Amino acid sequence: MAEPGDHRMVFDAPNDSRLGTVEVKIDDTTLRDGEQTAGVVFANREKVRIARLLDEVGVHQIEAGIPAMGGDERDVIEEIAHLGLKASVLAWNRANVADIKTSIETGVDAVAISLATSDIHIATKLMKDREWVLNSIREAVAYAKGEGVYVSVNAEDASRTELAFLIEYAKAAQAEGADRIRFCDTIGVLDPFRTFKVVRELIEATGLEVEMHTHNDFGMAVANALAGIHAGATWVNVTVGGLGERAGNAALEEVVMALKYIEDFDLCMDTQRFREIAEYVMGAAGRKIPKWKSVIGTNMFAHESGIHADGVIKNPKTYEVFSPEEVGLVRQIVIGKHSGSKALELKFREYGIDLTKEQLAELLPLVRQMAVELKRALFDKELMYVYQDWKGDSK
Repeated sequence: MAEPGDHRMVFDAPNDSRLGTVEVKIDDTTLRDGEQTAGVVFANREKVRIARLLDEVGVHQIEAGIPAMGGDERDVIEEIAHLGLKASVLAWNRANVADIKTSIETGVDAVAISLATSDIHIATKLMKDREWVLNSIREAVAYAKGEGVYVSVNAEDASRTELAFLIEYAKAAQAEGADRIRFCDTIGVLDPFRTFKVVRELIEATGLEVEMHTHNDFGMAVANALAGIHAGATWVNVTVGGLGERAGNAALEEVVMALKYIEDFDLCMDTQRFREIAEYVMGAAGRKIPKWKSVIGTNMFAHESGIHADGVIKNPKTYEVFSPEEVGLVRQIVIGKHSGSKALELKFREYGIDLTKEQLAELLPLVRQMAVELKRALFDKELMYVYQDWKGDSK
């Protein structure tokens, strides 16, 4: 079966990477792991809309949900599988034939088969042993490949799994035809250095394609995903806005823009729609996008500090790595306590008012004083009040 997704880019890996070049693809799990955020439920129509948006943005694969849940969940996955999307549609399963059979009946072209591999999960959650895990994954993969679908094998809690057993698990799945293994840092306990080491060793031992599934419990989900790519991983599992259990997953927009501007690797996605899709997803999730959110937060391109605003006015690249338009935002020069005369001059020019250096020198302390009193930046109307009061007093 052909590889899912029609976007195939080549990444020139740095000197510390095991591979000279790797291909990188995005598997978005907003509809599965994103919806597993505590308190989040997407309506079916919202799931369909999110799937369409993800496809339009250019993700390679969409993890649509868990068909074995039945009811609305199964129905909407079947609907998404038949939308005619360019992206591959993948369904999540436990490692049993019944789950996989249900997924295949929906018409998806790919399945994720998930099983815990760490001793703590095997003993206390599954209440089984390692041999049972190996036998279960062999049976599940063999069945799925016999049905002709693409198979991603998930190693849940891989980051706390003994490496030798993780390799044995991967090889067991590989022997039955698994297409890739999803390396899950399920509780976000890795750092980029350890991630690079273990992923590189896993690839060297098996030759399997590896997908990074990283959680943000210690704020390193994106860094760990990039470290995995440096080690040779070819897939990254993401969610819009970083939705996900506990502290969330690696964020789609952060991974894509970090690849483009830190790694000089452009996935050629429609990044101008990142803010749009995030607003829709977060609205459906009953969440707000924090102003300070990386990449898509409005504060990314809001400048108040005098030195910063002056630099951006002269050349945006002094304090902006990419333009706001590239992710669907706009630049804002904010007038407040830390503003300087250049920003104030620019703001009043927007109102059609040209101020001299002397006038700016008189007006700026008054603006800062009001900002301190209000404990925030000033609205345009408030700025004009300050100007009008100053103009009246100066007559």
